[in-house]
Amino acid sequence: MKDLADDCFVHDKDRMKHSEAIDILRQRMTPIVGTEKLSLTQASGRVLASKIVAPRNIPAFDNTAVDGYAFAHSDHEPTGGFFPLTTRIAAGQVQDVELPGFSAARIFTGARMPAGADTVAMQEDCEIHEQDGTSFVIIPAGLKQGANCRLAGEDVKIGESVVSAGKSLRPQDIAAIASTGTSELLAYKPLRVGLLSSGDEILRPGMPYNDGKVYDANFFMLQALLESPVFEVSDLGICLDDAEKLEILLLAEASNHDVIISTGGASKGEEDHFVRALDTLGKCHLWQLAVKPGRPMSFGQIGKTPCFTLPGNPVAAFVCFLLYVRPSLSVLGGGSWREPQRFPLPAKFSIKSKPDRREFLRGFIGHDEQGQPFVKKFERDGSGLISGLCAAEGLIEIAEDQTEVVEGDIVNFIPFAEFRITQTG
Repeated sequence: MKDLADDCFVHDKDRMKHSEAIDILRQRMTPIVGTEKLSLTQASGRVLASKIVAPRNIPAFDNTAVDGYAFAHSDHEPTGGFFPLTTRIAAGQVQDVELPGFSAARIFTGARMPAGADTVAMQEDCEIHEQDGTSFVIIPAGLKQGANCRLAGEDVKIGESVVSAGKSLRPQDIAAIASTGTSELLAYKPLRVGLLSSGDEILRPGMPYNDGKVYDANFFMLQALLESPVFEVSDLGICLDDAEKLEILLLAEASNHDVIISTGGASKGEEDHFVRALDTLGKCHLWQLAVKPGRPMSFGQIGKTPCFTLPGNPVAAFVCFLLYVRPSLSVLGGGSWREPQRFPLPAKFSIKSKPDRREFLRGFIGHDEQGQPFVKKFERDGSGLISGLCAAEGLIEIAEDQTEVVEGDIVNFIPFAEFRITQTG
């Protein structure tokens, strides 16, 4: 486990560009969790800590992909072939069979190809005949050499990497590992994440409403975004705007968690105590991001525990989490930084934008009369409007040097699926 350098996130700009923030985080984040052995049945969604190498060719031997008849292609006439059947080979049989010339073997899917054969005809394309007590197969013309055969090492050759370290294991990755005969693997332990809400105005759902209060949407949003086998999420509750109580809470929880994430208190107002608490207990780097929605976001650490503070407005917290915190957590947990793919689409809207600021609008895809896709924006842009997140299918990215978008201009669209948020309903 490595410590993050005390000064690794220092910058000398009043407002940091989106790309600069991404570059700093990508360069400086390192895994901070230990490892553990898991069985394959426990591995889905976990991050592989040590690469899996093929101990043998996969498949280990030449075999047939279909039920049919194996023969030597060189014995096959251009107009077809008439072969006596000299042997029968089933999957799993271990026999040293060499096919005589101008003959065929009845063979079943997965069975080892006999020596001397290099092509298999599918059984439904062939005809069987009996003559003088001998079975013959008529194999039609047109088969290419090697048809319906799987060669040894065709999938993976001995010594090749099957799955790389740092990979979040999908079902197909687990299948690939299982195909090597590996029953256990080394994975990074789940990242223990503490979620903290802050502010005198915050109420948890179920509590009676009072004037001037607001229900805590951010905690439940972040908890849902963190629902994954690679995270163990703890609710650190609501801390009121009390600097001393906040310091006591952070000091205690930093020793019990790998990462702490707070919403609210990311600025330096009189009641924004989180930044000052980090400075008192450890190290804090306040970022003013040239991003909308977003701007105030702080990062720091208490001992070995990284701490992120997100804006209090739900849309800003959502966007900053997806763009900066989620990929950072992936690296801290042993995985890779995954930059979302952008899809260029024509805009079905017009806006003006301030220069030197990157905007992320809430958007969704539509189709014109010809069925061609375009992207529309949610009509309102407020960073507290959760309704925009609910309506959206992704984010529309407006670059710093783009001060105006006219309908028909090409803009980048980032589907929420790029952040592993699936669309339902």
